[in-house]
Amino acid sequence: MSRLTRKYLLWAGASLAGVVAVQVAGLHLLGQQLGDEQTSFPWGALTVGLSVAGFALLALWIIVRNVAQPLDWLASALRRTASGDFAAEPAGRRGHGLDELFSAFEFMRDRMQESVVSRDYFDRLVANISDAILVTDAAGQIARANVAAAKLLGYGDDDMLGLPISDIVAESEQDTVRSSVSAPRDGIFTHRDRTRIPVSYTVSELRTDEGELEGRIYAVQDVAERRRVEQRIRYLARTDSLTKLPNRMQFQHQLQQSIARARREGRYLALLYLDIDRFKDVNDTFGHSVGDTSLETFAQRILSELPEGATAGRLAGDEFAVLVVGSNAMGGFVDRVSAVATDLLAAIGKPFDVQCEEVFVTTSMGIALYPSDGDNVIDLLRNSDAALYQAKRAGGNCFEFYSTDMNTAAVERLMLKSKLRRSFEREELRMHYQPKYNLENGKVEGAEALVRWDLPDRGLVFPSDFIPLAEETNLILQLGEWVLNQVCEDYRLWQRSLPSPGRVSVNLSLKQLQQQRFLERVRTAFKTHAVSPTCLELEITETTLMEDTDRTIRILDALYGMGLHLTIDDFGTGYSSLSALQQFPIGTLKIDRSFVRDVTVDQDDATMVTTIIQMARGLGLDVVAEGVESTQQLEFLREVGCDYVQGHLFGDPMTAEGFRDLLIDQAAGTNQYRSLFAYS
Repeated sequence: MSRLTRKYLLWAGASLAGVVAVQVAGLHLLGQQLGDEQTSFPWGALTVGLSVAGFALLALWIIVRNVAQPLDWLASALRRTASGDFAAEPAGRRGHGLDELFSAFEFMRDRMQESVVSRDYFDRLVANISDAILVTDAAGQIARANVAAAKLLGYGDDDMLGLPISDIVAESEQDTVRSSVSAPRDGIFTHRDRTRIPVSYTVSELRTDEGELEGRIYAVQDVAERRRVEQRIRYLARTDSLTKLPNRMQFQHQLQQSIARARREGRYLALLYLDIDRFKDVNDTFGHSVGDTSLETFAQRILSELPEGATAGRLAGDEFAVLVVGSNAMGGFVDRVSAVATDLLAAIGKPFDVQCEEVFVTTSMGIALYPSDGDNVIDLLRNSDAALYQAKRAGGNCFEFYSTDMNTAAVERLMLKSKLRRSFEREELRMHYQPKYNLENGKVEGAEALVRWDLPDRGLVFPSDFIPLAEETNLILQLGEWVLNQVCEDYRLWQRSLPSPGRVSVNLSLKQLQQQRFLERVRTAFKTHAVSPTCLELEITETTLMEDTDRTIRILDALYGMGLHLTIDDFGTGYSSLSALQQFPIGTLKIDRSFVRDVTVDQDDATMVTTIIQMARGLGLDVVAEGVESTQQLEFLREVGCDYVQGHLFGDPMTAEGFRDLLIDQAAGTNQYRSLFAYS
């Protein structure tokens, strides 16, 4: 029995004894007042009074004991519960009005147990998560850090506690690290030994119910390895793997930058377009390995003759280009360019030994000048190519400057622009579909929509010949809308014969994305043809994505919200990184055909394709390889885990009716290309 209970019992007994004494004294005084001198002391009354007091005291002791025991148990149980022991069970009888108290205790104990279990589970979860997690208080001091954070930054388990967050971030991150960063941000944190660690991190604020800042949560990923991989991909994407020169994409980028700089400074530029004479004969006579050696030698000799400030690149198989930066005087510049061209012809024309035989390689060269022969990349390339054609016609091993009488191609281009405007009203445009096969089961699971121009006096004109014209004249907007509506119309017809024709991809240009009412036009197309947006996907190039990213993200989020699937087209040829692409609602990467073409014979291309697939899988993205033309390429892509393939190995792009028939044949089990996927 507790001390409180004992004190209470003694106090009650003393009170009862006092009451009995008062009663006895009262009886005695009453007898005296009545004058009864002989009246004896009222022992009977006293006996009765004491008996009553005894019974009352006994009853009180029983009541107090029945209350005290449960109260003692409750006190003990509360102490055990506070120390984490939730196994205590009620002792004895409750009763005496204590049921509600017991129920309240049991409710409190159960809720505390749930809370502790949930907290312990959460603590284990945070402690074992692979990302580094840091929690700071409102003043920016680290209050908590998981194992990954300590390991990443080189601290012991508790060594980081109390440190200001500013102690572990680089100076460049001091402002950002104290603000909310919902999207992943690349930055630099510092190791305990003060080395720099490239990371990707987010910052979330903790606030009270009243809105006051309580602290911040930092989720940090080490991206050092990813940076190295991205740099390797960037290098492979911009550099020709054989000659180590800038590839066509990178050279055009450099040319564009040089034009902009020359425009500001009032300087001249010269673009030299080189092509090896009769290179096919070298390949046919000695084989492709000797051809590759010839190309390497060709590139080395170009580099050896480059003047200061000039750059070179490989545009295609045996086509190269040299960019010469000039002065402000045209006359002297033309003479200088002529001297450079002469030196290149002489150096390239020297023989070299192949398989104990002398091989002579010569080149033809076309030259276009900025700004007289063109003030942009397209015009300079086109006009230097026209001059190259004249050098070829002259017998090769020479160079020609561009002149206006070489503009036959330009005239034809102008005529094509005019005819393209009338192609809509004349209904000359056609839609073809290139099937997309699932590498796992060999089934057609969709297609890419490809527009063709059926020109009466020329036949089918391919997109590479007229899409640039459409871009230049803004006809791309009308063309894009026509394509979307035609695809929806074809899809609706397919659905009458097939329950699920798969998902069809449509290419989206930058100018379409920049339209003010683009989203409205897309919604209208789906509503008009009663086709669900989930049946289509939009293919967008990296360049388009990275143009005005804030607006692009808003539009793509809206498209994604409509149910459209989004794909990055020609991945690997742009300038974005996978970390930058994470902010877009992308579901698929499409590997450019230029990497697939030599994937079975070029180790760099094979490495790049494999790396892209692995990184895409890490981000939960599907991968499509385009330009598959051989079973060797197909087998390689299957082995490295590619999801889908498309290309001429499975036939040429087909009409809407042809694609429908292909799907019907597949449903009947008679798809002629199914055997290509019958892996042993």
